[in-house]
Amino acid sequence: MKKGPESRAYTLTAPGNLVESDPDTNSNNGTSVREKDIRPSPRELENVPLKTSTETSRKKLCGYLNKLGIKGPIKTWKSRWFFYDENKCRLLYYRTAQDINPLGSIDLSSASFDCKMENGEGVFEIRTLSRAFTLKAINKQAMMYWLQQLQMRRWEFCNTQSRFPVGSSQLVNEPLAGRTNVVDNEDFLPLVKTPTEAVGLKAASLPAPQTSTALQNISLKHPWTEIQNTVYNICGSKQFWGSNENVFSFDEFQEHPENVDEEQEAEGAVKEETLEDGRMGPRLNWIRKARWMNSGFPGSEELSREKNSVDKVSVLQQQILTLTEEVKSQKELVKLLHKALEAAQQEKRVSSMYLTAAEDKDRLELVRHKVRQIANLTSRLEALEQEKKELEQILTLRDSHIHELKEHVQLLMEKNHAKQEVIMTLTEQMARELSDPLQEANTITVETLYKQQEEIEHLKDDIDAYKTQNQFLNSEIHQVTQLWTSVAENEKALLMKCACLQARNCQMESKYLTVLRKLQEAVPGLPNSHAELVKNLIQEALQWDVKEEAEEGFNLNPVSEYDEYGFMTVPDYEIEDWKLLAKIQALEIKSNKLRSQEIVEKPLRDRWNSIGELNPSAELKSLIRSGIPVEHRQRVWRWMVSRHCSPVPGHYQRLLGQSRSTEHPACRQIELDLPRTLTNNKHFSSPTSQLIPRLRRVLLAFSWHNPAIGYCQGLNRLAAVALLVLEDEESAFWCLVYIVENLMPADYYSETLITSQVDQRVFKDFLSEKLPCLMAHFEQYRIDVSLITFNWFLVAFVDSLVSDILLRVWDAFLYEGTKVIFRYALAIFKYNEEEILRIHDSVEIYQYLCFFTRMITDGRKLMNIAFNDLNPFPMKLLRNRRSMHREELEAELCELEQIKAAYVKERAEQGPQDLEEVVSEEEEES
Repeated sequence: MKKGPESRAYTLTAPGNLVESDPDTNSNNGTSVREKDIRPSPRELENVPLKTSTETSRKKLCGYLNKLGIKGPIKTWKSRWFFYDENKCRLLYYRTAQDINPLGSIDLSSASFDCKMENGEGVFEIRTLSRAFTLKAINKQAMMYWLQQLQMRRWEFCNTQSRFPVGSSQLVNEPLAGRTNVVDNEDFLPLVKTPTEAVGLKAASLPAPQTSTALQNISLKHPWTEIQNTVYNICGSKQFWGSNENVFSFDEFQEHPENVDEEQEAEGAVKEETLEDGRMGPRLNWIRKARWMNSGFPGSEELSREKNSVDKVSVLQQQILTLTEEVKSQKELVKLLHKALEAAQQEKRVSSMYLTAAEDKDRLELVRHKVRQIANLTSRLEALEQEKKELEQILTLRDSHIHELKEHVQLLMEKNHAKQEVIMTLTEQMARELSDPLQEANTITVETLYKQQEEIEHLKDDIDAYKTQNQFLNSEIHQVTQLWTSVAENEKALLMKCACLQARNCQMESKYLTVLRKLQEAVPGLPNSHAELVKNLIQEALQWDVKEEAEEGFNLNPVSEYDEYGFMTVPDYEIEDWKLLAKIQALEIKSNKLRSQEIVEKPLRDRWNSIGELNPSAELKSLIRSGIPVEHRQRVWRWMVSRHCSPVPGHYQRLLGQSRSTEHPACRQIELDLPRTLTNNKHFSSPTSQLIPRLRRVLLAFSWHNPAIGYCQGLNRLAAVALLVLEDEESAFWCLVYIVENLMPADYYSETLITSQVDQRVFKDFLSEKLPCLMAHFEQYRIDVSLITFNWFLVAFVDSLVSDILLRVWDAFLYEGTKVIFRYALAIFKYNEEEILRIHDSVEIYQYLCFFTRMITDGRKLMNIAFNDLNPFPMKLLRNRRSMHREELEAELCELEQIKAAYVKERAEQGPQDLEEVVSEEEEES
């Protein structure tokens, strides 16, 4: 079945290969007969995959562009054939459309495009991550077509690559729903028509644009690629010309659809021969060259359609000129290769003489001759270097002289221009005097109007150009923003998925370690083999290091050795049985942080970022209870301290001066307590730590500031936490003053600690009301909880809770007062109530209560128990309970004082009689 010209379409599958496709002659698998017939070479099969009919029917993006090449200070435009590879989103460029190997490529997947009108007509830029490529089209329409098509291809490739594979997590695919098929509806730039004379098939059939010199268009960066392309073109041309009397006789290569199978069999045989011999047979070259000549050889389409012999002759002359220029460039290249070959042959002859020398003496003479040659060449090189320097100096002097001459010429030109202006002015003046005044005015008006019209036309052209540039840049910004948003959403979804997976992994590891701990407790009752296996597993678990694991792979929220304030994230327990417990605690902390990172922490941090000036409110109270982010904690703490305790300027410095001049009685006790302060914090862990001297100064200043208290054990921990957060000594001092004198009741840190004892009785009352089962359990086994909780109240849970939860407790404590300590103390027992009720031995209960606060890792859960689950109690109720128990305690203390006084009096009266009895007993013994 024959096809007319209107039904025949050509598709470019690779640079230099034009494929003729026809929907009427498609095979069963959707590939056209012509596409089957014309196949690329094995080298091309590696780079250009076969396309289906739907892909080949789409218009390929290809054409000639000028590429700006930079060699040091020299910039030249070189003509290159550009071809877009849809599979890799790369723009390949060749020297001509008939080359088989590209000179290079441009990655468009992460590139941006730009055009500036001031660079010149048709000039645009492609900026990649590594470099910027400057290209030039033949006109403005071709430039806009290339830019618009590259934008569209980049958008399609990025949308295709951004999709997740089938079966991915719903959490990842959810943000991408409805985004993969986004169509840019923003009409920034209207669709540019295809410039067929500059882009596509017609451009491929035309000869390549010529340069001023033969070697200017050759790529010196890729000599091997140039040689391959040249050899391929020369060999293909020779074989083709040798098999035909007339190279432009196309009758022998016309399309014959009925002989397609025979041609495929012949070509298949040639391909087998190629695979066996490793070389391309002449028959395959002949077939490929003949098909290329028939489908895409320059001028073939014009020759088949033009009937005028004159036009045919002109086309042939153009082809002759093209081939002549190509031969010239190839001759230049061959000359260069001949010179390199002669040098290699000379080196080979010298090496052969050295190898064929019979005696060592002859060889030594050859070596000496070579050394002399090297010395001569070195001296010649030095002389040439010296000559080069002298020439450079001469050139510099000549450049300066030329510059001076140019300035002188410019000055003369300006003088000449001024003289010409004077002459023109005088001439116009004389003309006005000699001519009619009205006619002169009309002439001037017409000339001025003509110039203004020209300026207006130029301005209109500039406006149109800038409008086009603005439209393209808007479309580029819009598309890049959409791509960036899509990538950001994908990255966020992946991070959330990774966080969930890591949290789940930490939970599994924590459960595994918990099972090992249970087995560790049951080791005495296990057989020897099982006990040995359990010990080995525990030893492997103890060798696991959180820091090393974080360095091995990608970790969203790694548990480092220390947190933001220097606290150890994994406690260093001295007891061997508790080391496994420390690992479990670290995993639980990491799991909780990962789970709350995106769901809780990020929204909370956004709310804190939106707060400007701090003012007391219900919203601020709720935010403080949820925990203050690290970046805002210092500012909020300073604000809370300054609300109730106004710092006196210079007061802290005066106290420091007093402590330096006079030694305080509590100085010795302070020195004893400094090494025992926050031993799990790197800033206080050793006597040489940086915060130890600052803590000493704060405690000494407070002992002089409040002589009634002076110093009490526990104040060192309060001041240390204030120093870690506030960082400034004076701010930490006033924070300590605020806690002791404003938040805590009076006599809380006195010698008798009477108020501290009162709070323990009040807490027992609340414990009986809020947790009656737990209190009954304590009473059953005679457990005095004040032995555990007394230190909680005295130092506000310092050294009892993990650092993250401790600082959240302090956030609410500094804002609301001591009732927060009661709330959290009750919440801690509620958090572990079920575990405590399972223990039925008083010793084991005491052992569990000594460290159970360290096992609390979920701060959100503890906060909800403290402020939501337990029925709240107002501050008024707390004051009433304190007053009642204080009266009872004072009465008990008064009674004890009376008993003590009576006992002392009785001992004083019995003293002499007892002394006589003791003496008599000694005499009897002697």
